[in-house]
Amino acid sequence: MHSKEGFGEAIGHHGEFLQGVFESEGRRLHRGLVSLPCPNLTSKARFLANGQIRVSVSPQRCVKAKRAAELTLETFAQTRVGGSLAITSNIAVGRGMGSSTADVVATILAVLDYLNVRTSIDRVMQIAVAAETACDSTLFSQHAVLFAQREGLVIEAFTKSLPHVDLISVDSAETKAVDTLILKPAEYSQVEIEKFRSLRALLRQAINTSDLNLLGRVATASARINQRFLRKPHFDHLEEIGVRHGAIGVQVAHSGTVVGLMFNPAEDRTAEHMELATRELRRSGFEPFIVHT
Repeated sequence: MHSKEGFGEAIGHHGEFLQGVFESEGRRLHRGLVSLPCPNLTSKARFLANGQIRVSVSPQRCVKAKRAAELTLETFAQTRVGGSLAITSNIAVGRGMGSSTADVVATILAVLDYLNVRTSIDRVMQIAVAAETACDSTLFSQHAVLFAQREGLVIEAFTKSLPHVDLISVDSAETKAVDTLILKPAEYSQVEIEKFRSLRALLRQAINTSDLNLLGRVATASARINQRFLRKPHFDHLEEIGVRHGAIGVQVAHSGTVVGLMFNPAEDRTAEHMELATRELRRSGFEPFIVHT
């Protein structure tokens, strides 16, 4: 007998360190990404069975989460079940910070909790992809993964977790959110695909050795390549400010609008550098805030 309600929680992210096209072991090319998880960005879902056969959701705009609840119930419930789904989240919508994936994953976990069902992370991510076309990899919190966001599969699991980074977060286009459902997938050239092969190897090395300077170089290169597909306004200016104040690189939400100036938390003068960079960003008209990952 399962309970009348279930709860789930999932985290968002601050864009990606790397996003592009990568080979799997079978040599097939996949669109893939390495997300930058942010544990203080969360979505919480509560699913309450109400004797109905349909699912309702609040807020009503969370249509992907509603679909995720329906798919999870169709997959795991032994009888037709409906209920009310309530989502609370502190993740900005349409900025590339994983708001919809967090809503969807939290919902799947809430319905599984209600049903008292356990399943694999892979299965959860497959349902998430079915619910929203593409999803992020933040459920894999134990280690860093290169994740095929449109297929729900891990291309490569790295041996260690991502090193901690301090960020100054800037929304490069505050008035314009991005609808990922209508965003056309990037068409990378053969030269760019070769670059992604090199960047993947460098990222692996950066994670294995906790080399934050190398991580910053990878993130910056990925951001520059993807400027061709979803341009971040003021990218060059933001990068220049970062360089002036000791940033180790720039990372972006490849399908959103946020940009992060990356700093090494272990360096003695990081707090001072970030303060100076933040002041210059404010003088330039931005509204920066600090993120610790």
